[in-house]
Amino acid sequence: MSVDSPSSTPVDAEAATRKRAMFIVFLVVFIDLLGFGIVLPLLPRFASSFLGDFSPTGKGLIIGGLYSSFSLMQFFFSPMWGRVSDRIGRRPILMLGLAGSVVFYALFGYASSLPGTEVTLALVLLFAARIGAGIAGASVGTAAAVIADCTTPETRGKGMALIGAAFGIGFTFGPLIAYGSLKFLDKQPWAPGAAASVLSAVALILAVILMPETLKAGPKPPREFFSYQRTIAVLSTPAVGLIVLVYFLVIFAFANFEATLALLTKEAFGMEDEDNFLVFAFIGFVLMVVQGGIYRPLSQRRPEAYWLKLGVLFLLAGLGGVAANAIGSGLLKEAGGPGLSVNMQWLFYFSVAVAVTGFAFVNPSASALISRRAPANRQGEVLGVNQSFAALGRILGPFLGSLLFFQSSSHALPYILAVVVLGGVLVLLPGIPTEAKPKA
Repeated sequence: MSVDSPSSTPVDAEAATRKRAMFIVFLVVFIDLLGFGIVLPLLPRFASSFLGDFSPTGKGLIIGGLYSSFSLMQFFFSPMWGRVSDRIGRRPILMLGLAGSVVFYALFGYASSLPGTEVTLALVLLFAARIGAGIAGASVGTAAAVIADCTTPETRGKGMALIGAAFGIGFTFGPLIAYGSLKFLDKQPWAPGAAASVLSAVALILAVILMPETLKAGPKPPREFFSYQRTIAVLSTPAVGLIVLVYFLVIFAFANFEATLALLTKEAFGMEDEDNFLVFAFIGFVLMVVQGGIYRPLSQRRPEAYWLKLGVLFLLAGLGGVAANAIGSGLLKEAGGPGLSVNMQWLFYFSVAVAVTGFAFVNPSASALISRRAPANRQGEVLGVNQSFAALGRILGPFLGSLLFFQSSSHALPYILAVVVLGGVLVLLPGIPTEAKPKA
């Protein structure tokens, strides 16, 4: 760099800091989502091992409660963490969330290792682990705020896709790590939880050493960490309320699928744990490819509202295919045949890929649309409110989905409900204007 142009030094330094922050957030979310991907395929199966004497409705309520308790904490804490990060910075909130993940994934591993005779203690600790992990994981809105701090409104969608790509990569390798930990540690039930805890500790160390602060200097929002009035004010921002509603309904529909998939592969298709891990790894692979390799370059060609609407259509078609697959599998089993024929297996994987592609389009598009409508000093709060309502979708979706799953022999009701909800979303979509894509 020339000595004659010292004025360029702060600009270059700031650009380098932004790139480093986005890279570290990508790594942190990726490693943290490895832990999530390790636990998700196992949670309903581990819980089921303690519920042998429960009725189908009782099983559905408890498994749904385990999923929903995680998201219930995110519903309450996402706006709070966002508001705190708007005042004290993004870095301490991300580190606090990762530290919580270390502790509560370890507790999940311990609870999973208890003998089947310790039903009450195991369930209490599983709920405690999920509640604690939900409080810690509510900092994901703060990660989105880091991206908002480091991007312009025109490149916001491309930046938000980084989180989705990190999610996809983590979700791809998380189930494979869970499979490997069980295989190489003689199927010890504590192994996946321990692996998730160790990986979260690695993410915490990276954040402590490398994560810069991205919150810009400026006026701080009021000290209202739990504020119903502030949430209403965010939802009253032009166009934000409708996008949040659409995102909530999409998350609700997808959560019906996400929370019951491990049960579907077991009860309807007869897949063993190894095949179940591969299904979840396939989902993560699709997320990784679509958000990292397809959405990011395409997001510069069309406005985010276009990709949001296209994503809803893909998601509806894909979950409709999963519902048809579940019904067809149930009919085959009733006729005495296999639960999943070769042709139906291809249809199942194709339907899952279409649904996940749709979700991969919706997720960064909604976050970018909302972030572009938020004041610079309230990015954490506004994105936290969005994550809060997404968490509400993950409360109601898994709870109703798990309950409905056991109410029919085909196990198709959660996916039928998801299709109906997405049909309602199609009615709302015209209210979101498709603005011209600004030039970067």
